[in-house]
Amino acid sequence: MAFTQIRRFHANNVAVLRESPLSEISGSLGDLGTLLPLMIALAVNNSISLSTTLVFSGLWNIFTGVAFGIPLPVQPMKAIAAVAIARKFTIEETISAGFTTSFFVLLFSVTGLLRWFTHVIPTPVVKGIQVGAGLSLVLSAGTSLLQPLGWTTPNPFDNLLWALFAFVFLLLTYKIAKIPYALIIFLLGLIFSVVIAGPNSLPSFRFWHPRTYLPSWSAFQTGALNAGLGQIPLTTLNSIIAVSYLSADLLPHLPTPSVTRIGISVALMNLIGGWFGAMPVCHGSGGLAAQYRFGARSGASIILLGSFKILLGLVFGESLISLLHSYPKALLGIMVLAAGLELAKVGESLNYGARDLWEVSDSSNGESEVREGLKQQRHLSDEERMERWTVMFMTIVESAESAK
Repeated sequence: MAFTQIRRFHANNVAVLRESPLSEISGSLGDLGTLLPLMIALAVNNSISLSTTLVFSGLWNIFTGVAFGIPLPVQPMKAIAAVAIARKFTIEETISAGFTTSFFVLLFSVTGLLRWFTHVIPTPVVKGIQVGAGLSLVLSAGTSLLQPLGWTTPNPFDNLLWALFAFVFLLLTYKIAKIPYALIIFLLGLIFSVVIAGPNSLPSFRFWHPRTYLPSWSAFQTGALNAGLGQIPLTTLNSIIAVSYLSADLLPHLPTPSVTRIGISVALMNLIGGWFGAMPVCHGSGGLAAQYRFGARSGASIILLGSFKILLGLVFGESLISLLHSYPKALLGIMVLAAGLELAKVGESLNYGARDLWEVSDSSNGESEVREGLKQQRHLSDEERMERWTVMFMTIVESAESAK
């Protein structure tokens, strides 16, 4: 059964890539606004191995594209990353946090608790988490990436003028969907970062030399208690349950990955890559929304991204830090802004088309023959609509507060 499904995904990946290659390439770059700042900060802190992170996250990109057939992202565990950056975690402490979160996610997956969570957590709460995550991305784009910039500072290639250009260009792509926005902005930013970094900071050939890390009990306690436990609810709700809901909303023509499969995927990525110093990663609804917004419609997009990341990690490794650190925040900020808006849009379907409103009904034709399995949308009263909106907005507020 699984092999048949993978063959179906492969056929769809190939067909979509042949039909719209530029859109798939552009979509694969949609999540860079979230990935690059956190990955670079962790690498500069020596909290992760950059080369190992590129290699393993690339492998997980390829695995995800093959196994799920949708542009499911591989992105940093944000709560762990935030604590690791603030407290200057060692590599051993960072991977210990990832191990802790992944152990509990794997436990939830194999025991069936994740499936139970999807039945007991109301759809308005899930929608609220998605919208809250989207608004958090919008706020982070403004406060972390765009706010420090001036109209002409800090340099001619990274300022608010370029942010304004990227924003206007983004608005044009809403009218002309075929423009590969993320690809164009990525290449432009790459050129700018080469100029900003200067010839002495360009990457050099440094072939990957993997090494293993075994956390001490002290390092494990620090990582687990200060970051790993706090990441568990965020991963469970936003990176597993919410991303399963979002994939059904954005790509209804493709099989929706189950929360159990997504949970096992998240756990294995970290329980394998962590021993080599890779950054703790997960699948997030924000990343899926970003890649979809910029053109990704199949697993082919992230397979291409994964191949590129593996090549960079194997050949250039740690020498990429200076170049990536110089990437214009003006361009990254607008990409994060667009991703946040795309994710927040899913809230509009709360009372019209949400998955919990569709129910199987029995309908009879004139000959009294019963046809089973027909789905119709359940009608909501005004009171029910208001109650669902209230729950969603309360969840949005809580999500925004927890993201601070």
